[in-house]
Amino acid sequence: MDEYKSKILEVCNEVCKNTLMETLDISYVDVGENFLVARMPVSPKVHQPDGVLHGGATVALAESVGSAASYVFLDGQKYFVRGIEISANHIKSIKEGEVFAKATIIHKGRTTQLWEIRITDGEGNLVSLCKLTTIALERS
Repeated sequence: MDEYKSKILEVCNEVCKNTLMETLDISYVDVGENFLVARMPVSPKVHQPDGVLHGGATVALAESVGSAASYVFLDGQKYFVRGIEISANHIKSIKEGEVFAKATIIHKGRTTQLWEIRITDGEGNLVSLCKLTTIALERS
């Protein structure tokens, strides 16, 4: 991985300290020209009562990686980003291991952005498919 990508991942992971992302053990693991990938371990910490990954934890992972991707691919010094809508279709249950969330840009407008976030297990099986709309507002 080149130095530029390493620096992006370092910054993304650093800003997660003392946040929900740290609570859920979310870490950013890969970045490319139009995507960002985060990983979250699946353990009892993120289970629903019957022992499978909680949909809310999945959505928190999706919004975290999509919002971080917006910061990476927009000018974070000039804009702040907020998620304004998220939807999730949960396809498969998972009890243990890790899930990976890959946020890919679908639409990059001046004000709004649309992200597709594919949540997969360690074998690449689709667990959830999410869409996130973000808004970029100028800092004053």
